[in-house]
Amino acid sequence: MDSGATAHYRAPGWVTRRVLNAAVAGATRLGLSVRGSRVLVVRGRKTGQPQSTPVNLLHHDGRDYLVAPRGETQWVRNVRAAGGELDLVLGRRRTHHVAMEVVGEDKVPVLRAYLAHWGAETGAFFEGVGAGASDEEIAAVAPKHPVFALGAGH
Repeated sequence: MDSGATAHYRAPGWVTRRVLNAAVAGATRLGLSVRGSRVLVVRGRKTGQPQSTPVNLLHHDGRDYLVAPRGETQWVRNVRAAGGELDLVLGRRRTHHVAMEVVGEDKVPVLRAYLAHWGAETGAFFEGVGAGASDEEIAAVAPKHPVFALGAGH
């Protein structure tokens, strides 16, 4: 976790949890990606059982990233506890990755790209900061939004 980061988390509402996430996850499991969506599968830190949640995959500068617009979510905590080991699912295709958390100023260009691609869906979680904001403005909200760079698994 970034030094100085607070335990920031914006819980999804009932409609998001029960309807929107279920619809995106269902479409993704059928192989229909919504602008890059995937289903993240990671070992639960408390149960040890696989936990699934829809996520927005970002491809930027030749790498894939996961960004947590809502902050310190359960999937973020589980990925950290699992040492970065996770799977992404799209239809029948399941790919294994090892996620490395991106910290400090390195997050700024990734968050800018994320906001450019996903801002319409997730911009409300960034306190009015958008893709066109200055580096300083993005850096100011960056500690509230974990970012993971994905590497190929073994």
